Amino acid sequence: MSPVTAYTGRFAPTPSGYLHFGSLVAALASYLDARAAGGRWLLRMEDLDPPREVPGAQDAILRTLETYGFVWDGVVERQSDRHAAYAAAVDDLLARGLAYPCNCSRKQLEGQAIYPGTCRDAGRPLADAAIRLRVPDAEYRFLDRVQGEFAQNLAREVGDFVIRRRDGLFAYQLAVVLDDAWQGITDVVRGADLLDSTPRQLYLQELLGLPRPRYLHIPLLLQPDGHKLGKSYRSPPLPADQAPALLARALRALGQRPPDELADGDAAAVLAWGVRHWNVAAIARQTTLAEAAVR
Repeated sequence: MSPVTAYTGRFAPTPSGYLHFGSLVAALASYLDARAAGGRWLLRMEDLDPPREVPGAQDAILRTLETYGFVWDGVVERQSDRHAAYAAAVDDLLARGLAYPCNCSRKQLEGQAIYPGTCRDAGRPLADAAIRLRVPDAEYRFLDRVQGEFAQNLAREVGDFVIRRRDGLFAYQLAVVLDDAWQGITDVVRGADLLDSTPRQLYLQELLGLPRPRYLHIPLLLQPDGHKLGKSYRSPPLPADQAPALLARALRALGQRPPDELADGDAAAVLAWGVRHWNVAAIARQTTLAEAAVR
């Protein structure tokens, strides 16, 4: 049996498109943080939403990661194989009165920034309903390793949120908490677009008796039009023949300072340099970063 490792990290892409430069930066940050700590780096496909999944994207993501030199530990886990665990958690929360059915339509909730609690005490039937989690009028806070202290009052800033959709699909907030605990994740490294999701996840961890990992949220890269680099805005996929140069550029996006000649080598050499020189303190303490600034 292999010894227990103090650090276990992960990269968890959604197969709604191919990897782009923004996702490369996130993958690189999580990889370097794990390897620099002598830890394990796991790969998980967050394929919770089949209607949004692009055919062939899962295989393309794996091929791209391999081309860019990433080596993960263990098998690739998929959220589509974890539905029974999610269903059991929803049933538990319902049984304890911590969650409730909600049949509000999108039209009914249009213009509402925070769920108004319409179904909170209405005793709706489970059939044809979403399941919402009751949130307390309480502040949840954590110390992010880059962004510093972050706090959010769940009742005032979020409201009761969905943990299982009306169509039966499970929500990201529930699945990610259960999966991180199941895989023994000690450190979550991801984009700052998920910073304000973290208090919801802290609350779920508390209710389900799960450990709290450490968090590190890296700045989001913004395109010239102000949109984040992402699949929704047709950000270009990663070309296989530019791996060393793009990895070096991703290092610069994370505040690291690789030598210029590194971009002319191979992907493995760039990653090895990154592991040896990884410096979290060099990452910009901001939630967004202009993509053009790291070219």
